[in-house]
Amino acid sequence: MKSMTGFGKCIKENEWFQLDVEIKSVNHRYLDIQLRMPRELNVYESMMRTRIKETLQRGRVELFFKLTAKNGGAKEVVVRWDLIDQLIQKLQSGVSERYNQTTLSIDGLLQQIIGNEEYVEIQEETKEDSLLELLVKETLVASLHSIEQSRIQEGQMIQTVLENYRQDFSKLVEELNGFVAVYETDYREKFETKLKDYLGETLDESRLLTEMVLLLERGDIHEEIDRLMIHLEKLGMLLQQTEPVGRELDFLIQEMNREVNTIGSKSSPIEIKNLVVQMKTVLEKIREQVQNIE
Repeated sequence: MKSMTGFGKCIKENEWFQLDVEIKSVNHRYLDIQLRMPRELNVYESMMRTRIKETLQRGRVELFFKLTAKNGGAKEVVVRWDLIDQLIQKLQSGVSERYNQTTLSIDGLLQQIIGNEEYVEIQEETKEDSLLELLVKETLVASLHSIEQSRIQEGQMIQTVLENYRQDFSKLVEELNGFVAVYETDYREKFETKLKDYLGETLDESRLLTEMVLLLERGDIHEEIDRLMIHLEKLGMLLQQTEPVGRELDFLIQEMNREVNTIGSKSSPIEIKNLVVQMKTVLEKIREQVQNIE
């Protein structure tokens, strides 16, 4: 069993770069991946999402990437000479036609052009792309392994809590089952005594049994108790699974809650009502924990 809450971190480097990756996750109905990274890594986004989906099935997952170029970064200057040539030619012709000048100060013009990114741009060299991709893969895999271990540890703690709640609920069901048996016997005796008080000793035994059975059937909760015991067994099995069971557990708790509500609506004794309240309280605690399970 794994939790959807976890944290992982990894730092790796090669000759050209250092990459820091932090990853955290919280509960979510589906897998929601949020990537926070510099634009140099955008080309690897598809690969990143595929790797994440191979490891994590549910949760809101946020990844933070910090890329640092080593040794000042391998950069190169790109001069757009074609644009500069066009600019100089047009300026020279314009100066000659408009101002009757035959020369243009190239030195001053070039000083202005150097600061304009349209003509001169500093770019990262691309010869290390393969090394960067390998670094991204290795760092991402390591950080995913880190958060996976974190989610497993958190899941083990949740598993212990849920098992305790399961045992608490099982005791309440056993108590309810024992009370129902005693209640039905006591109810039959009281019902028979009350009818004899009204009708005297000339009471038709078969008529008494028929009337009592009809009344008991209206409040019969044996079927609901049986289903609760089956659900409890299923709950115990799911808590031992290593595969994602969050959605299945959520559905199971809904079914158990439905059975408890039915018991409450069918029963009038205050003892049963109190047990129903306690069972609903335990189920709500279980439901809250289940929301965090992958």
